[in-house]
Amino acid sequence: MKKEFLEKIKNSLTALKQEIISNLIASSEDFKEIVEGMDPKDIADTASDDIDRKMIEALGSQELKRLKLIDSALTRIEQGKYGICIKCGKQIPQNRLEAIPYALMCIDCKTAEERRNR
Repeated sequence: MKKEFLEKIKNSLTALKQEIISNLIASSEDFKEIVEGMDPKDIADTASDDIDRKMIEALGSQELKRLKLIDSALTRIEQGKYGICIKCGKQIPQNRLEAIPYALMCIDCKTAEERRNR
């Protein structure tokens, strides 16, 4: 995968992570108190820190899942494994990664998984 594309995706993932955390801060007083009580850090790193149980409780399950997927995608970029389907090992098309930058599977594998889960 081209370095420019990976940098674009990395920036997109970081911005998405920041947006989720900002929305959580705006909507959750508990989360806001936790963040304000921390040492000054990059807010985007806050979700990755194992701060305490209150933070996890403050996160909605959907937001927590998305943050984990985003962190996983950022890790795969660093490891050189980004954009490879975890099921079949094929390259995930760039247009899918642009639409869902934290996608773990190609469209075929994701579709097959969704059919099995119905």
